[in-house]
Amino acid sequence: MAALEDLTTPAKNTWCPGCGNFGILSAFKSALVESKTRREQVVIVSGIGCHGKISDYVNVNTFHGIHGRVLPVATGIKLANPDLTVVGFSGDADCYDEGWDHFCHAIRRNVDLTLVVHNNMILGLTTGQTTATSQIGFKTKSTPYGSITLPLNPIAHALISNGTFVARGFAGDPKHLTGLMAEALKHRGFNYIDVFQPCVTFNYLNTYEWFRQRVYKLEETGHDSGDRQKALEKSFEWGDRIPIGIFYKKERPTYRDNLPHVKGIPLTRIQPEETDISELIESLK
Repeated sequence: MAALEDLTTPAKNTWCPGCGNFGILSAFKSALVESKTRREQVVIVSGIGCHGKISDYVNVNTFHGIHGRVLPVATGIKLANPDLTVVGFSGDADCYDEGWDHFCHAIRRNVDLTLVVHNNMILGLTTGQTTATSQIGFKTKSTPYGSITLPLNPIAHALISNGTFVARGFAGDPKHLTGLMAEALKHRGFNYIDVFQPCVTFNYLNTYEWFRQRVYKLEETGHDSGDRQKALEKSFEWGDRIPIGIFYKKERPTYRDNLPHVKGIPLTRIQPEETDISELIESLK
């Protein structure tokens, strides 16, 4: 099993000091240890944005993809080898802007993997523009007079799309986030965690202090994570009180369960020379 020291890499960390990504990185490493996940069985897929560097900082198998394409790559890896623990890391722009269509369909398909979204509500790598989760009135380089469009509610969307594990964490509380990630790694199905990840360089509004004054833990209120309707009601809470924790959790068949041609044996164990496609070729004549 993985130990914390085994998960360290020699790569120099270039995130800004105080970046919320550090809390996510720390929580994920701790979750791998807590869930007793074998290091060689883990595959990280990351996208474009500040978050994407996480693939350099965890000593497991990694794939750094292109903008918005974390989920297609992660899905392919999981379908080819279901024995792997596949974890996608995406930013709010990477997932909720460029990657929104993949996000929608991965949820409803219930692909058996975990997605962690670093939601700092701004484009940090390109030095400060709005994303789909930026707040109304937020002034950036792309919206000097303030953002005029309503932000997305990804938690509500995940619930409406029958997500089987829908949660939200806060990078300023890595211990709580570790618990969420460990639960996600144990759950079979599409595990989605949106993480409030303050950008200390470009987001002057959604700061650590701003979140600490507002977030509260669902599990401390007696929330029933098996009640989707109650979870949906909680997903619309925003303002003075914002819930974090597991909104909803349920088991249902995964995408691969309903694919008979790969259900029995992983594609990685099928030898091409042992596959007879003559009947398929004849059918096409």
